[in-house]
Amino acid sequence: MVYITRFWELDFLRGIAIVMMAVFHLIFDLYYFGGYSINVNSGFWLIFARATAFIFLFLIGICLSISYSKRPDRIWLKNLRRGLKVFGFGLIITAVTFLAFGGGFIIFGVLHFIGVSVILSSVFLRFNKLNLLFALVFFLFGFYIQNFIFDFPWLLWLGLQPAGFYTFDYFPLFPWFGVILLGIFFGGIFYKNGSRLFKIGGLTPSSPIKSFNFLGKHSLVAYLLHQPIIVLILYLLGLIHF
Repeated sequence: MVYITRFWELDFLRGIAIVMMAVFHLIFDLYYFGGYSINVNSGFWLIFARATAFIFLFLIGICLSISYSKRPDRIWLKNLRRGLKVFGFGLIITAVTFLAFGGGFIIFGVLHFIGVSVILSSVFLRFNKLNLLFALVFFLFGFYIQNFIFDFPWLLWLGLQPAGFYTFDYFPLFPWFGVILLGIFFGGIFYKNGSRLFKIGGLTPSSPIKSFNFLGKHSLVAYLLHQPIIVLILYLLGLIHF
């Protein structure tokens, strides 16, 4: 059993997810701003985007579990502060996309979702293995309500969508909070009491891995900056236009 303050493999995987996200947004920008014939709403690229989100949110759940196991007495206040911070950045994204695009602006995107999920997780962290069952409930109910239309736009954050709803980024609690709960469940198994309960076959954070680790450690900054940088580069290369 190995006890350390930070697990490099989680930063590495988070860094991989950041790179995957940047790749998808590169393709999306070419489609949306450049008019390239790329299908980002189904097929491979949709699966790629969903896999990226799953990895990132699953890791958040694991890290929430680790944080709780170390200081359960302070988790409510800690998660409240973290959640409000991330949600605040989500509101900035809402304002920017509304001013820039109008229709399709981000109402409850991944940052809004993460902010709310971090706060809400404080309720579920103590349930340990029951979170596997709760995750299943969130998945099943989330997929079920997608078959219906609800005239309650103020409940978009739950997954209840009105007719004609469109947005660039949408991560409602149902079903996506189920991924967070899965991460919490597996985090409690493989990182019980804040310790790694497995060995990583002699792997060490070498130089190539450290590049991904850097991104993983600064994932919020990477998320906020990568899209403007990609758009600027594509524009300077003449690959997109406004």
